[in-house]
Amino acid sequence: MPCTPSRPVPSPPRSSRLSIRAHPAELGVWARTAQRHGHTTTADYVRSLLQEQAMTEQQTSALGPELRLLRQELSRIGNNLNQLAHAAHCGEAVRCGDVLDAIEATKDRTDRLLRYLPLPRRRRLLSQAEAQMADPVLH
Repeated sequence: MPCTPSRPVPSPPRSSRLSIRAHPAELGVWARTAQRHGHTTTADYVRSLLQEQAMTEQQTSALGPELRLLRQELSRIGNNLNQLAHAAHCGEAVRCGDVLDAIEATKDRTDRLLRYLPLPRRRRLLSQAEAQMADPVLH
């Protein structure tokens, strides 16, 4: 059987709309802020802010940038794991040590970050993570 790269599973289309009225100057500031924080669009930035607020239930958060960095790092680790699994499936020799070290370091950073959350929020976040792990979505 030939080895072919796997394709990412597309996310469901967004069919609902949220509108916000703003001055052109406000939109410019938001767009520049989104870019500065690594987002490709203002909509993506606003979506991530709203998701962060829903997840942490905090009005303002210094955790946002750290959570985004952790999310990016986990995404890179996941990509590495997928590449290693694909190579192993194709019969190639694989070295997993670096990826396992990155997973351990990311787990430690996540643990440190969670210690800064108040206990009720920490429990809620951990229960949400456990629910997601019970029904993982593989990309």
